[in-house]
Amino acid sequence: MNFEEIKKFLSKIKEIDLTNKSKIYLTASLVWIIFIGYLTWWNGLKSFALDKSFRWDEWFWFGIVPALAPYVFYFIWRKKDE
Repeated sequence: MNFEEIKKFLSKIKEIDLTNKSKIYLTASLVWIIFIGYLTWWNGLKSFALDKSFRWDEWFWFGIVPALAPYVFYFIWRKKDE
């Protein structure tokens, strides 16, 4: 992707008109992902193991998957006429 394509993609995202309910859900999901990322980082630093690196698998399974699962279920079960 070049810079122009990224600019077009971001401008399309800004043009989407979200309801307040949708904004709350998206904000809660992003806060969850960031919070779990912080906890994963902190637990990695405080562990007794010699490896202090970030555990990407924990962040994915406990942060990303739970935050995106409700949206997947919504798109599966939504009515087709909406």
